[in-house]
Amino acid sequence: MAKHYESELTDWIRQEKLAIELTKLVGELWLDRSIELIIFRRKVFDNSVSEILNDHLYAQRYTKLPITIDVSVLLAKTIAEQQLPPARIDIGRLGSEWIKEGSNYGSVAEFVVAKLTGIVGNTEFVLKPKDVVLYGFGRIGRLAARVLIAEAGKGEQLRLKAIVTRENTGEDILKRANLLRKDSVHGKMHGTIVDDLENNSLIINGQVVKMIYSNAPGSVDFTEYGIEDALLIDNTGVWRDRAGLEKHLNSKGISKVLLTAPGKGDIPNIVYGVNQEDFEPNGDTVYSAASCTTNAITPILKVIEDKLGIERGHIETVHSYTNDQNLLDNYHKKYRRGKSAAMNMVITETGAASAIKKVLPLLTKDITGNAVRVPTPNVSLAILNLQLKNPASRDEVNEILRLASMQGDLCEQIDYSISNELVSTDIIGNPHANVIDSPATIGSNDGKSIVIYAWYDNEYGYTRQVIRLAKYLCNVIRLRYY
Repeated sequence: MAKHYESELTDWIRQEKLAIELTKLVGELWLDRSIELIIFRRKVFDNSVSEILNDHLYAQRYTKLPITIDVSVLLAKTIAEQQLPPARIDIGRLGSEWIKEGSNYGSVAEFVVAKLTGIVGNTEFVLKPKDVVLYGFGRIGRLAARVLIAEAGKGEQLRLKAIVTRENTGEDILKRANLLRKDSVHGKMHGTIVDDLENNSLIINGQVVKMIYSNAPGSVDFTEYGIEDALLIDNTGVWRDRAGLEKHLNSKGISKVLLTAPGKGDIPNIVYGVNQEDFEPNGDTVYSAASCTTNAITPILKVIEDKLGIERGHIETVHSYTNDQNLLDNYHKKYRRGKSAAMNMVITETGAASAIKKVLPLLTKDITGNAVRVPTPNVSLAILNLQLKNPASRDEVNEILRLASMQGDLCEQIDYSISNELVSTDIIGNPHANVIDSPATIGSNDGKSIVIYAWYDNEYGYTRQVIRLAKYLCNVIRLRYY
């Protein structure tokens, strides 16, 4: 027993040292060369040693392969030796392939070069940074700022240059800075915020962000602040039609607008990973990132429709309360939402069912939807009750979703959990559009119907989708392997 204890402790210390080595390699690649290494979409940069080792344990259970820290360090060293342009590389996937296929190659370098064909030695790929303005600084606006700052790296993709609010006194700026530093749901922001009230700015992790006053779209000359050809992300939700959102384009320095809510009329509603390629980045000037629920359920529906076909279905969302509801009973223009959000479950409508048909026009079957708001501050649950065209067992459906989460066009959108203990707070901070709760999946005996439970962080997961779409619209997506 004593020897076993000592051997386990010794091996754990060895792994911790390797995790520190991996952290150094990852940091140098990211900050010097804009090459980001991740483990099945889980970030490595700015993570603790214990988090990195825990992510490796997750990878082992997820793939049923021995993806150890040793493998990751070996691959990271080899990647660092290659000539690479800005890229995002999943060493989780690469590690699983090395374990299965490594014996077919003469060396690790030969394996990495073969796998990263089109990336290694690509000297023509160049990124041109794009300025970003956040219009509104509420729940989504502050999370968007966090993500933009965290993903800045060398500043070769999106650069947060300004935040526009309706009040802009020194006291207002200090209060907004404090809300950005610490959030009751999402915790502390990683980094530092320096208040520069003399210049109406916040210096966030070394990035100077101007705090600008405006109470109407189109009223600011952003070029006065050195902002040119910028993407404006409207987080207010006040203007949702083309006429209202195009007013932003009257501001000098703004060339595109992205709405973080469902767009009305002919505004393109885009779920990144599903239909962004139906729209050219320079084909329009106003876009919508749809809703958090549409982003959560559409990737799942696409996978099931592509693999099995869907005859019809009903989607019920159990959604955390939002700022739109009342803390205590008071008048509200919509039914039921006037009742206290902190005390009631509230049946309400959702536009997700109709939005699906905009995003997935091929899915013309009868899809209905409804929602229940519940007394939790964040994380929601979508329950998809689907009638299948081609029968499949519960295990077969789960395997289809598991494989979609591992690699392919929707691996950033779909996460897959095997935990029997998953609850809503476990999902806070998950960067995916949804998390499949695989143990909860229910299949009928004849295989013709399936019930899928999918969690989603309706704040952070959705914001990550918004930023992915922003990068696409700004043509600053790095080369990728995952």
